[in-house]
Amino acid sequence: MSTAADSLTDHHHHGPAKGIRRWLFTTNHKDIGTMYLVLSLSSLLIGGLMAFVIRMELFEPGLQFVDPNFFNQMTTMHGLIMVFGAVMPAFVGLANWMVPLMVGAPDMALPRINNWSFWLLPFAFTMLISTLFMEGGAPNFGWTFYAPLSTDYAPPSTTFFIFSVHLMGVSSIMGAVNVIATIVNMRAPGMTYMKMPLFVWTWLITAFLLILVMPVLAGAVTMLLMDRHFGTSFFNAAGGGDPVMFQHIFWFFGHPEVYIMILPAFGIVSHIVPTFARKPLFGYTSMVYATASIAILSFVVWAHHMFTVGLPLVGELFFMFATMLIAVPTGVKVFNWVATMFRGSMTFETPMLFALAFIILFTIGGFSGLMLAIAPADFQYHDTYFVVAHFHYVLVPGAVFSIFAAVYFWLPKWSGRMYSETLGKWHFWLSVIGVNLTFFPMHFSGLAGMPRRIPDYALQFADFNMISSVGAFVFGFSQLLLIWVVVRCVRGKGEPATEQVWEQAEGLEWTIPSPAPYHTFEEAPKVS
Repeated sequence: MSTAADSLTDHHHHGPAKGIRRWLFTTNHKDIGTMYLVLSLSSLLIGGLMAFVIRMELFEPGLQFVDPNFFNQMTTMHGLIMVFGAVMPAFVGLANWMVPLMVGAPDMALPRINNWSFWLLPFAFTMLISTLFMEGGAPNFGWTFYAPLSTDYAPPSTTFFIFSVHLMGVSSIMGAVNVIATIVNMRAPGMTYMKMPLFVWTWLITAFLLILVMPVLAGAVTMLLMDRHFGTSFFNAAGGGDPVMFQHIFWFFGHPEVYIMILPAFGIVSHIVPTFARKPLFGYTSMVYATASIAILSFVVWAHHMFTVGLPLVGELFFMFATMLIAVPTGVKVFNWVATMFRGSMTFETPMLFALAFIILFTIGGFSGLMLAIAPADFQYHDTYFVVAHFHYVLVPGAVFSIFAAVYFWLPKWSGRMYSETLGKWHFWLSVIGVNLTFFPMHFSGLAGMPRRIPDYALQFADFNMISSVGAFVFGFSQLLLIWVVVRCVRGKGEPATEQVWEQAEGLEWTIPSPAPYHTFEEAPKVS
């Protein structure tokens, strides 16, 4: 009988698996975390190239480079790849790397499932991207794939898109189960829930959100599949269905999903700000409760994406006030971060710069979200570039900047090398200028009435679009600096990282030492 450990061992050399086998079969949470982060970076670049196509086309009015159908394929694929391929795998990768270290566990609770939930993703994304080369092209109905665009008018490749989404969902659910099992069952003795680092807390709550909403997305795409291939009429009014029901189902997944993409960011920033302000986080308990409140409220606000579908007035009022209520716990968090910095001995290394930009720019995104929450105003803003500006301020300087901050913060721990502070700061300033040049003018074009998801526009929007496109190229190309920084560290260039990279106030960070890497869970040192 061969044990699981043997099956992961190269039989010729009777040692731990080497080369490609190490990465294919690894159950080590650090290797898996690294693979998630590499996948995320490649998705960021592919999704970024699609954004380049969009911004190139919109550089000036008229149709320049691509036909409208391909433009729509680009907006759809850009959204799907950035959400499911760049942001979510990055946070899962950070969770894999850091959660076991932070709770004092030797690995994740379910290491084989951990390997499987990663390897589903390259296949899912290969399927998704392959739709670009199929007859009729890739899905062209937007990342929200509203029926009937995605049922009656969609290209044949939609079926591949549906299967790809299913695979991503399976991967997310297994990853979330693993995070919960690890945090609940494998904390070091004495680490009560209210002593856990905040990144662990935000991920515990995020994992519950994932388990609750991914099946809803699965249901939506399954009904889509049935309507397309099996003659049902879930979303077809002619057969007694309802296209607006699709939106309810989609956004019941989609709204908690956007919180899934920001809660781990809150956890990251809650580690970085105290470290570089050199004092403990202000209001730990209120941070935990605020995170939980945001997660619960995220389930009762979905229809604020649908103010214009003809909801009953009482529905509009309910969703308007419920949405505004989310601003309260979010405001508590921003207050606590600012209070943490108040009278701290602050220094401004790259992780702190990204964390500060996160707080300022995410707050701008929050305020434009509050504007969109006002139902009568939303009738004007809906489906304009104002909405695009809003969610990009939340997702780019929000989620993506927090991921950058985490990479700079933990890279010395991962690679044993210090990154180049000069390159890091160049990356920061170019990113922050590029992001604001890209997305700030969109508020103005949106308020002036420019609709979303169109390849051409009226002359009066030309100047703002030109600025946005220039900003997009600045932001996109500045990410090459990030790749350079990371590659230098991984290849062992740069100063060796010391035992304690960031000078910290006593007892701020988790202090559990990182055990030497081993590559199968079965080889782990036994914890007495």
